[in-house]
Amino acid sequence: MKILVTGAAGFIGFHVCQALLSRGDNVVGLDNFNPYYDVSLKRARIDLLKSDQRFQILELDLKDQVGINQAFSKERPQRVIHLAAQAGVRYSLTNPYAYGESNLTGFLNILEICRQHKVEHLVYASSSSVYGANTKTPFSTDDKVDHPLSLYAATKKANELMAHSYSHLFALPTTGLRFFTVYGPWGRPDMAVYIFTKAILEDQPIQVFNHGKMQRDMTYIDDIVEGVIRTCDHVPTPNPQWNAQSSDSSSSSAPYRIYNIGNNNPVELGQMISTIENVLGKTAQKTFLEMQPGDVPATYADVESLVQNVGFQPNTPIEVGISRFVEWYRNYYRC
Repeated sequence: MKILVTGAAGFIGFHVCQALLSRGDNVVGLDNFNPYYDVSLKRARIDLLKSDQRFQILELDLKDQVGINQAFSKERPQRVIHLAAQAGVRYSLTNPYAYGESNLTGFLNILEICRQHKVEHLVYASSSSVYGANTKTPFSTDDKVDHPLSLYAATKKANELMAHSYSHLFALPTTGLRFFTVYGPWGRPDMAVYIFTKAILEDQPIQVFNHGKMQRDMTYIDDIVEGVIRTCDHVPTPNPQWNAQSSDSSSSSAPYRIYNIGNNNPVELGQMISTIENVLGKTAQKTFLEMQPGDVPATYADVESLVQNVGFQPNTPIEVGISRFVEWYRNYYRC
C-alpha cells in the first residue's frame, strides 16, 4: 500500500515509517520540522528513512490546505496515519495558539482532505491526557472524558469528536489511538526518560514532581508502533450493537473506533528514576517538587478492546525499554 504519515520526523512517526517500510509499504512522510525541540534530531531521523527508496518526505505545514491537497492529489495515499500535532502539556500553558493552529485547524484539514480523496482509513493520535480528572483506574475507552486538565488534552478530545462527525456524515473510517507515555530510542527531548538520562549523565539535578509519587503507564515505542500498524490494517465498520443509549463511547453506528495503547502496568516516577540510575550506574541529584498545573497523578490503560479487536497487548518491561533507550542515547550523543 501507499500510506501517508504526518509527523514523519517526529518520535512516533519516524518509528512507524520504519516499520511500514520494513514490511514493504510505500510511505509518504509529511512534516513541517517544527522547532518545538531540536530540529537536527528530526533531520537525523528523516535521513535514516531516506535511505529507503520507497520513502519520500514532503515539508509541509498542516495549516497549508492547498499544499496538502496538492500532495494528496499527486500521491493518492490509500491510508493515512496522522501523528503530527503540537505536543506537550506544560507548553500549552504558555503557547495556547500553537495548539489551536496545529491540533484543531490542522486536523480539520486532514479530515476534509481525506474525505475529498476517499482515503480508505484515517488513523490518528489521541492521548491518555483526555482522561483528565478521571480517578477510576484503569482508564477505559468506555469512560467519559469530559474534564480535560490541559488545553493539549482538550484539543485531543476535540479531535475524537471531529473524527466521529466525519465518520458519521461521510462514512470516513477513522480510528483514534490514546497513547500512554511513550518512550524509547530516538525519543523526544522534552520527555522524562530523556530529561533524566541527560541530567544524570551530566551530573545535573533532576526535578521530581509530586515528590516522585506520580504514576505513568510507560509504553515502549515498539509496542506503540505495533498497535498503530495493526489498527491501521483493521479498518473499522459500524458497530451493529451500538445505540444512542449505549455506554460505549469507543464505537458507533459510524465506522469509528477509539483504542488505548498502553502497557497496562503503571510505574511510579520514583521507580522509573531508579531504573535509569541502575542502567547508567549513577545516582541522580533529586529536587522534589509539587505537581505541576495540567499534570495528572496517575495514568493506567485498559487495553481489553485492543486485545479483543486487533489481537495485540503491549508488554515490554520498563527495565528492557530503558536499557534500550540509554544504549541509543549514549551511541547517538557519544557519551
